[in-house]
Amino acid sequence: MLYSLYEASFYLSTPLRTATRLTRDFWGSQANPARDSAIGRRIYAGADLLANLTRRYGRPAWGINSVEIDGKPVRVRPTEVWSSPWTKLIHFSRDMSDMRAAGRRELEPAVLIVAPLSGHYATLLRGTVQAFLQDHEVFISDWSNARDVPILEGRFDLNDYIDQVQAMLRRLGPRPHVVAVCQPGPAVLAATALMSEDGDECRPATMTFMGSPIDARLSPTVTNKLAEERPFAWFASNMIYTVPPPHPAMGRRVYPGFVQLYSFMSMNAERHQEAHRRYLMHLMDGDGDSADKHLDFYDEYLSVLDLTEEFYLQTVDEVFQRYTLPKGEMRHRDRAVRPASIKDVGLLTVEGELDDISGIGQTQAAHTLCSGLPDAFKRDYVQPRVGHYGVFNGKRFNEEIYPRVRAFIREGEKGFSQKVLAA
Repeated sequence: MLYSLYEASFYLSTPLRTATRLTRDFWGSQANPARDSAIGRRIYAGADLLANLTRRYGRPAWGINSVEIDGKPVRVRPTEVWSSPWTKLIHFSRDMSDMRAAGRRELEPAVLIVAPLSGHYATLLRGTVQAFLQDHEVFISDWSNARDVPILEGRFDLNDYIDQVQAMLRRLGPRPHVVAVCQPGPAVLAATALMSEDGDECRPATMTFMGSPIDARLSPTVTNKLAEERPFAWFASNMIYTVPPPHPAMGRRVYPGFVQLYSFMSMNAERHQEAHRRYLMHLMDGDGDSADKHLDFYDEYLSVLDLTEEFYLQTVDEVFQRYTLPKGEMRHRDRAVRPASIKDVGLLTVEGELDDISGIGQTQAAHTLCSGLPDAFKRDYVQPRVGHYGVFNGKRFNEEIYPRVRAFIREGEKGFSQKVLAA
């Protein structure tokens, strides 16, 4: 019922949105002589803010057309190279003539970035992709919005997610490198364990986990405590709703993106209110550059997708309540998941000192689970003064974290030695 009410409220507010956009366009028009007056900027700012707060945010564009490599611009073209109803594997293909001009003539390592399926689109990792493009053939999982997948395509749970990760690795193989950002950590570790046990030639050469809840019992955050305090039945009863028409998946049971977005924003309500207040002031002062930065952030932040009921509830149950992976109880389609079976895959864990989503130690737990790996294959790094998003995006990621990940992947390409990665 909540989903239907949400949709109804959106369509019923269409006249308000239309009037707001017309007001914004009128007071923002170059033909309006009062456009730059104090009253004109105030009316425009108010209308623009209201228009942005009431519009629907769709899947953002990647917007990656080029990357700078060794001081030379290299053209980039996102290309879909594999797909299923639930995800698209996107290859950010770099122009070969530009690569040669930049002095890069050898084939560079293939890296699969597994984006989180936890509310936001894969484009949240735009900065991560741009960093890796400097030195790698980059591929990323671009997960589908569950409300866009017809119910005839069937269910999609954590087992299916693990299958999709394995399928993408096989598409890239042999021995690609995999980077799991946040939520995919347990699934990527499980997929690697299963492929290693089978001797699959497409198992990763290295796996990097960044701010991942491998063992959510350690340094529990507000998110972890919420999952522990509520019984499983509460999540099933209060977080799951039916997709209404006209969406392609009408009738599918999902955890709606707008519900999760409300949870995101309520955790930092005062900060978001202050950000919108500053945006309003920037518009009234004619500071377009600062206003554009605000829009760029919220265009991404407010774009959310739905998760299937079975994937969401199984993740809550196994990762945040029963902790099946660190307890050695996780099963994939009735097959035991044994991280100790991983013998020859490099392991790098990256955490942020101030991470309030995946606390210190949750990602590092992968080292204990991968007991079959020699110490020479293991690396760990904790980045000072960054929170969760700083682990995979921003200035410190580009200057301090990414160079370490790059060095680790290069070491994995050459074979690991006993030396420890410089901290």
